[in-house]
Amino acid sequence: MKAIFFQQGGSGNALHYGDVPISEQCEDHQVLVRIKAIGINPIDYKIRAAPDRFPLTFPVIPGCDGAGIVEAVGRQVSHCKPGDNVYFSQPGFNRRQGTYAEYALVDEQLVAMKPASLTFEQAAAVPLVAITAWEALHDRARISRGQTVLIHAGAGGVGHIAIQLAKHAGATVATTVSNDEKADFVKRLGADKIINYRTQNVEEEILQWTHGQGADTVFDTVGGSTLQQCFRCVKCYGDVVTILQPSADFNWSDARLRNVRFSFELMLTPVLLELDHAKSHQADILRQCATLFDDNQLSIEVARVFELAEAATAQQCLEQDHPIGKLVLVL
Repeated sequence: MKAIFFQQGGSGNALHYGDVPISEQCEDHQVLVRIKAIGINPIDYKIRAAPDRFPLTFPVIPGCDGAGIVEAVGRQVSHCKPGDNVYFSQPGFNRRQGTYAEYALVDEQLVAMKPASLTFEQAAAVPLVAITAWEALHDRARISRGQTVLIHAGAGGVGHIAIQLAKHAGATVATTVSNDEKADFVKRLGADKIINYRTQNVEEEILQWTHGQGADTVFDTVGGSTLQQCFRCVKCYGDVVTILQPSADFNWSDARLRNVRFSFELMLTPVLLELDHAKSHQADILRQCATLFDDNQLSIEVARVFELAEAATAQQCLEQDHPIGKLVLVL
């Protein structure tokens, strides 16, 4: 089969396009999916740049997100069958293969039916960002109707889904952006307060917006100094959730002073640690999101589509240009 692969870590030049062996034999709880489209995420180029940090098998086929058609199923698979249109997120950890390929063997527990209203390209852009946003807001922060939520980088892949999920939950949403185009985009998604972090002081804007109290929940998708700032934007006893690793010298004094409940969100954990119940939970999130898509209560923004052979260019575009929404590969 055709695939993107690399033999050692490095820049985009490490990625190769060519033929690799295909394993069509499904284990009892596996599904063979003919991939139609692949979502690109920052974790893809992070794995390429530093593969030693992850449990990989060389040559590495990168990619987590995929959408396609079920070709075959294992003997114990019960909730999908050949011919079904599905979408999923499965990183290529622990002897698995990623999604930058014509076919992928996927754990049954991670697979959900593709939203009928979405194309394969749109569906492939959804899984990792939707699961991340859902787990951060619902499972970690436990947001509820009437709360105020600050979502950083609202025009990004995770951010633009998080805005919509927070609004659907009944929250009032503030978000940060870097330019007017992104401000217009998040306004269309329903953001109530839009802050250009290049020209405005985020902390001052949030405190004014919340009458000096701070937001009930702050969701960080940027890290570094942005995460540090989150603890000055959240209310006392509020929630801060991040998808990034704090630095070794991170200053926790504001978090401690304000009695903040702090949470990490890493949607890779179920496959990294082989947690079956957590895999099933992520598929359930995708099923719930599919209903929201088909009811026109959730949308996905695809900024640009690339051919599979253009994977290196696509990763470079994501890393350097920070586009609105998601980038997708097609076969």
